[in-house]
Amino acid sequence: MIISQDAVVSIHYTLRDNGGKVLDSSSGRDPLQYLHGHGNLIIGMEEGLEGKKTGDEFDLKISPEKGYGEKNDQLVQKVPLTAFGKQEVVPGMQFSTQKGQVVTVTEVGKESVTVDGNHPLAGVELNFEVKVMEIREATPDEVSHGHVHGPNGHHH
Repeated sequence: MIISQDAVVSIHYTLRDNGGKVLDSSSGRDPLQYLHGHGNLIIGMEEGLEGKKTGDEFDLKISPEKGYGEKNDQLVQKVPLTAFGKQEVVPGMQFSTQKGQVVTVTEVGKESVTVDGNHPLAGVELNFEVKVMEIREATPDEVSHGHVHGPNGHHH
């Protein structure tokens, strides 16, 4: 079986930046399992996996446009320090806005805090090492729900 629309795919991966630093990896964990063609992975990863088969190992370079997008300067804002109340605020902390957007604190000044609503990997070229571990047909429930069910998938 090859990876195509509505296939349940299990992969192991390592993600590195252009300097070779490991940013994420499934090593030492269960493989990542997803339903192909349902937007559960970044578009560049789904495109790179299309047509592969169990046992395939390959490198995949994904541009920001097909990854987490380019950095959007409009998503960087200064917020009054008083908006955080008495809570200590330090760079690297993440908060959810009232609209549910996750922002990361990038700078703390005497009176204001700079927050960034971009994904942490926005603007970054992604370098994946991928191994396809397993491919199976999705169940009708998985297709209708748009995600994998079971041990490594979604549990209702």
